[in-house]
Amino acid sequence: MKVEVDQSGKIGDTKVPTVLAFSNGKQYAVLIPATVKRECIQQLRGYKKLEPRLYIQLFSVGIHLLLKSNINKLDRVSIDFEYPGHESKIKEHLINLMRRTGIRVNPEKIHFDYVRKRSNAHTLALAVFTGRTKPDKTIQTSDILREFRK
Repeated sequence: MKVEVDQSGKIGDTKVPTVLAFSNGKQYAVLIPATVKRECIQQLRGYKKLEPRLYIQLFSVGIHLLLKSNINKLDRVSIDFEYPGHESKIKEHLINLMRRTGIRVNPEKIHFDYVRKRSNAHTLALAVFTGRTKPDKTIQTSDILREFRK
């Protein structure tokens, strides 16, 4: 099965929540409330080595939390270009997060592509973002910080 992944509400915009969703046959969406993003950023800013790539790592952790329970059922994952030029860093971090949790992923499975506005992933992410649809999971601060402490 091939899925597309889209985001509504940038990870770096702490005034709004972020929704990450995948869809195409099967669908799943996670919500990261704005308060959770602010708490994580506040706690992680103390780690100087994270500062230049903090938002890229937060995005990677969000994608990991979205995909981890479904990744082995998927043949191809196409992630929208949210941070152009940083795709290799996002992919590397995502693969490392998966491996740390005992999930073996073929890196060839992860791709980056433009997800169109008519995509089911975009429609789902926007529906959750606007409150028309409930997320499958709401991410807590501890869920994110746990991935930084391993």
